[in-house]
Amino acid sequence: MMHQVDRYDAFAAWISIGGAMNKLKNNSCVCGRQSVAEGSYFLAHANTMHARISVFHKARDRMSSPRRARGASLIEVLIAVLVFGVGIVGLAGLLIVSFRSNQVGYLRTQAEFVAMGMADRMRANPLGVWTGAYDSTSYPLTVTQDCTKAAACTPAQLAKRDQAQWSSQLKTFLPTPSASIACTKGATADATQLQMRPPYGGNCVMKISWIERAATDNKTAAATTSGGGTVVTRTYAWNFQP
Repeated sequence: MMHQVDRYDAFAAWISIGGAMNKLKNNSCVCGRQSVAEGSYFLAHANTMHARISVFHKARDRMSSPRRARGASLIEVLIAVLVFGVGIVGLAGLLIVSFRSNQVGYLRTQAEFVAMGMADRMRANPLGVWTGAYDSTSYPLTVTQDCTKAAACTPAQLAKRDQAQWSSQLKTFLPTPSASIACTKGATADATQLQMRPPYGGNCVMKISWIERAATDNKTAAATTSGGGTVVTRTYAWNFQP
């Protein structure tokens, strides 16, 4: 292993070399006071220290060479680019999840909006509700019914018109929708009593289903039941009294 000398060892070595050279000079001037063997010892010691200093300077030059510095800078840049790229990929994934969550929330809000609209229509037509005019398990329906001032609708016809409009809303606001409404009667009441809207013990169950993209789906195609992406079916269920 190469023996590396730091700056303090180099300074001490130069002092030793200087001392050795002075001793040799004194030996040359004052003959008889120092032996030739002692002079040779100091000279050998000076040569050893000079060799160690040379090794130190060569190692220092290799460590501070411009080529090595340029290589180290390139590695640092590559690592920084890698870290930045990983961060961008993570940010993109986070944005995709955020957009998907917003879409899921939007669809659920639309389902509740459509359900509340139909419930208000049913409250405005209690005779149609308790005669079963709104009951169906195959919404959206393909029915039509017009009610005009000249030709007013009966409760059953009004319910049919409500069904047509609600079916159109389902197809407009939700992807691949399906729905059902089932009302069960409580105590039997006559038509006059129902029109006056007294307290009544009936109950209705409304269910609305639609499809949405699964949270683990990573396909870029639109989510459909035909294989465009992984989809799941969501259902909004509501028990209420019109």
